[in-house]
Amino acid sequence: MPKLSSAVAGHSKFRLGLALIFILLGLSVAGFYYWAANIPLMEKPGTFPTKKSESLQPATPANHVGATECQQCHQAEFDAWQGSHHAMAMQEANERTVLGDFNNSTFNYYGIESTFFKRDGEFMVRTDGPDGKLTDYPIKYTFGVMPLQQYLIAFPGGRYQALCVVWDSRPKAEGGQRWFHLYPDENIDYKDQLHWTGRYQNWNMQCAECHSTNLKKGYDAATDSYLTTFNEINVACEACHGPASQHVVWAKQDQPPYSTDTDKGLSVKLESHWQNDWIFAGSDAKFAHRVKPVNESAMNTCWACHARRLTLVESSTPGLPLEDSHRPALLTQPTYYADGQQRDEDYTWGSFRQSKMFQNGVTCMDCHEPHALKLRAEGNALCIRCHNAETFDTEKHHFHRPNSKGEQCMECHAPEQNYMVIDGRHDHSFRLPRPDLSQSLGSPNACNQCHRDSKPEWAAATLDSWYGKTWRERPHYGHVLHNGVTQGFKALPALIQLAQDIGKPAIVRATAINLSEPMMNQDLLITVRQWLKDSDPSVRIAALGLIEAVDPVNRILAAAPLLNNPIRGVRIEAFRILADVPNDQFPADNLKYRALAEQEYRAYLALNADWPSENVNLGNLEWRQGRLDAAIAAYQRALRLDPQFAGAYVNLADVYRQLGRDSEGEKYLRQGLSVLPKAADLHHALGLTLIRKANQTDALNELAEAYKLAPDNGRYAYVYAIGLNSVGKSKQAIAVLKDAETHHPFNMEILNALISMHLEMNDGKMALVYAKKAAEAMPANMPIKRLVDELSAPR
Repeated sequence: MPKLSSAVAGHSKFRLGLALIFILLGLSVAGFYYWAANIPLMEKPGTFPTKKSESLQPATPANHVGATECQQCHQAEFDAWQGSHHAMAMQEANERTVLGDFNNSTFNYYGIESTFFKRDGEFMVRTDGPDGKLTDYPIKYTFGVMPLQQYLIAFPGGRYQALCVVWDSRPKAEGGQRWFHLYPDENIDYKDQLHWTGRYQNWNMQCAECHSTNLKKGYDAATDSYLTTFNEINVACEACHGPASQHVVWAKQDQPPYSTDTDKGLSVKLESHWQNDWIFAGSDAKFAHRVKPVNESAMNTCWACHARRLTLVESSTPGLPLEDSHRPALLTQPTYYADGQQRDEDYTWGSFRQSKMFQNGVTCMDCHEPHALKLRAEGNALCIRCHNAETFDTEKHHFHRPNSKGEQCMECHAPEQNYMVIDGRHDHSFRLPRPDLSQSLGSPNACNQCHRDSKPEWAAATLDSWYGKTWRERPHYGHVLHNGVTQGFKALPALIQLAQDIGKPAIVRATAINLSEPMMNQDLLITVRQWLKDSDPSVRIAALGLIEAVDPVNRILAAAPLLNNPIRGVRIEAFRILADVPNDQFPADNLKYRALAEQEYRAYLALNADWPSENVNLGNLEWRQGRLDAAIAAYQRALRLDPQFAGAYVNLADVYRQLGRDSEGEKYLRQGLSVLPKAADLHHALGLTLIRKANQTDALNELAEAYKLAPDNGRYAYVYAIGLNSVGKSKQAIAVLKDAETHHPFNMEILNALISMHLEMNDGKMALVYAKKAAEAMPANMPIKRLVDELSAPR
């Protein structure tokens, strides 16, 4: 049985990887997009070979000309755009644009009274500043229009901060025309990370990229300040169509009839023949089908902003695959429910990519007019353009009274969820209601979102009475993804099967691969290499993450070819997982691509240097490449930007451990705990540090606190139990492990510890119980099978 020692403490390495703490792990920052704006990753394009289908770069760079230039030839589109949410995404604050009540109105929030008033022609607010004191601030810009409007305030260093007291723009009859706070049930005071004056409510870092056209964030890491610029304050023509100077030249030179195969001087060709692309094969056909190929460039253009994602490069050409410019989030909890339904804000991409609509060729512009941003039709009229009305728009299908809420297709197949308190957004996965999944997975269902006083069991029984019970037999990947989180190794075969099923949505397959990471082993390498060749870049990126922990030789064999991939996000991830492999182990013909990919990765980190999490990722890179002083500097900078970033303290302490300077690491961990006394990560890391310093009593206290604060963390339970067992508290250790095993029933660390401890206590009967569970999780593991046979043999 292993003892609590520096060998166990060595497992304290805390890797945050490429996924952002605040973006990809789902910390809710209400009222903000989870995006960082960007600067160019390379001054000159790299020399990566590019597939024609994945590159839309023009031969000569074009310049932005502005919407008024476009208006000269496209008056109808300009007029439609003028009143849209894109046109009003951000505006200078004035009598025409400000919707809120600034006539000395007040709003109270946890003892803070904010007053909205006018002074010398300016719109003003008196509210709590970064020191908690009431201060008068002029409103510089409005942000959004409906159903709420936020207000931006200028701060030193080129910052613009978004006030968290916002205006409800809806009519009074709908509950609007009032001030409210984006965190109504939390006391977000000036000390909180999410206070309106703080880093995570900063326009430059969080929101600007998708609310203005051709934005240059202009972040200077040395001074922690911004010189942010944009061509147009709002989402204008060139935000979607790309810089139009060459198009203007073409328009002045070419004459009708215009050729249909020319790019007309545009960097991206956005076409939607939504009226003609869909036809019914016959009058009895249930569904229309697409007769022309999908314009993927148009979809990618929308997704560049309508996705929950991390920005890799600034001012990318519209229409490129999303993974070339951004790192989109997968369907992981808590951002999504286990069955893939939206939970936190997902901005549509993650939902729509799961849908049968997307799989069958439906595009954003089939339903949404792109200039006015209005639906192509209202109510069920939108859906019956492609779904036979006699089959679906009838009481025989939906079983609800005419003109009721329940007869509306969207209510059942794309139910709304409120974000930012009042902003209802439809789930674009367009799924069939599954109250049975609510019972087994805890996910919501459309039936009970309307019938709130009833239970999922009632909804399921009602569906049985309408449709029979065959609907329950439809397989759903939600069970596999849920088990991937809760069942450890037992879930691995199903995760692999799901990832290999090319009939399933690529985002689902990528998520299954991502959930397999903790169970990665050498036997999976052949399968992973196939995933690395997948046509979908998110699948390739997820597969790269899977092999991060394998030996350098196999990593090089699998990942080095992807350093030359056409998609930037794939290249970056390939470099990241190979970052610690010395150059002399690389094939010579891969070295130039490795160097270029490193440039891109480091430039991406520099671009996002205002994010504390990306400073941690820079520290991780420096550490892996042996530059420990640089790693320490990066972690320390992360803490200067955000003193409440627990992961930075943990990583910093671990670098000091590697340097043999545990006392300095302990100092930082205790500093972190003075700020975050309930951070389980810090208590756990401090416990491991104290073990190495032979302070066993205090170490166990810290490990116990980590287990208490994070009882669902199987690793913390395991280490604490090992510690208890090492000081002779075997029964208490087993109790901890049994409790952990209920949350992680097929966690091999926990099962192995339970087997070992019961054998130490000469309790072969209970050791056999857990050995059988281990065999159930890993039926092909011969040592486990032999152990089960041995323990089952008569004695």
